[in-house]
Amino acid sequence: MTVFAIILLILLGLLLLLIEFAVIPGVTIAGIGGFVLLGISVYIAFTEYGTGIGFLTLTFVLIASPLLIFYFFKSKTGKKMVLDSLIDGKVETVDAQKIQVGDTGKTIGRLAPSGKVKVSGEVVEAQSTGAFIDHNTEIKVLKILTNKIIVEPVNK
Repeated sequence: MTVFAIILLILLGLLLLLIEFAVIPGVTIAGIGGFVLLGISVYIAFTEYGTGIGFLTLTFVLIASPLLIFYFFKSKTGKKMVLDSLIDGKVETVDAQKIQVGDTGKTIGRLAPSGKVKVSGEVVEAQSTGAFIDHNTEIKVLKILTNKIIVEPVNK
């Protein structure tokens, strides 16, 4: 009877862990209950059958639990739950060959303190040195970063 109880506790514990990962994510009663049932099954195996069977049960539980979760998420049902999209976006970079430090241009919109400017025919993201710069104001490039430039008004 105790062998049946140990096997039943292991199966129920694994089922509760699967429910924890698949249906109600987070730390809930199902996850805690699954770990408790697995622990009780190992405890019963140690107390009723000794260290040999106890360690065998512990090894089975420690191998079966991660494998069950791994193969669940590799299955057709598990793949529906996993975000598997490829992000191919990129950050717009400043062309350092077209825009140089010291070049002048005009703001397209208000820089408060960042916005769009047109320098050397290129529209790029810019940031002022701290002050707001109004629309259609002449600006000068102070510094070029990877994805934006630092500017200041010319008539400063």
